Amino acid sequence: MRCVVQRSGPARVVVGDREIGAIEKGLVVLAAFSATDTEAELSWMARKLVGLRIFNDDQDKINLALGDVGGGILLVSQFTLYGDCRKGNRPSFVGSASPAEARVLYNRFSRILREIWPEVAEGEFGASMGVELLNDGPVTLIIDREAAGGDTEP
Repeated sequence: MRCVVQRSGPARVVVGDREIGAIEKGLVVLAAFSATDTEAELSWMARKLVGLRIFNDDQDKINLALGDVGGGILLVSQFTLYGDCRKGNRPSFVGSASPAEARVLYNRFSRILREIWPEVAEGEFGASMGVELLNDGPVTLIIDREAAGGDTEP
């Protein structure tokens, strides 16, 4: 599992001319899934996101998590995060889960997130979406569960 996480002010997802998800502040999470992802990876990532201390405290130090700032999560599926651009000019997506597998993983990940965090808005899986956000900082992180190896603590 791989996520690109952006600390954000107002953010929203639009499909066509319809807004389908929005937050006032928090994390915009672009999430991709591989065919080998398990419940353990999904739970690890959900706990990691909720506990991630990337918001500024009173001394302007990056030290606070979502719970400290009352932020939300805007979750957007993005299989292209597994695009491999090492050969040629056209990315290969063989590392990404198939659309059917990814849909199941995305839905399960969304449920896990909602179980541990009260404010989760979403994009629409498989749709062509417009994602608008005010990147705060800017602070952008890439979290790759596979790169965490045996790390069991989020």
